[in-house]
Amino acid sequence: MKVKGKIKPLRDNILISDMDFGSETTRTGIILNSDDGKSTGIRPRWGKVFAIGPEQKEIDIGDWVLVEHGRWTRTINYELDDGKELELRMIDNKAILMVSDDKPAQ
Repeated sequence: MKVKGKIKPLRDNILISDMDFGSETTRTGIILNSDDGKSTGIRPRWGKVFAIGPEQKEIDIGDWVLVEHGRWTRTINYELDDGKELELRMIDNKAILMVSDDKPAQ
């Protein structure tokens, strides 16, 4: 699904971007292939908060949140004003495990 224009979650819902499902590189430079769809891929994932609903008081736009595995929706492709596309997902607020101001290191 592709969405253009303004997008705003309702109530206390949260939309995130930058959730990584691809390959990872360790600090020592070893490339780990994508584990999405495999048993090793069942793990929490970090995402950057893109938008929040008007009733959300605990999370701010730009925060990074760690979400329990599978507690997010399918991807919505959102087109920004400059033509770039972002993959957005809505997350379950009760499945947030941690919050960080900066992108966590792998």
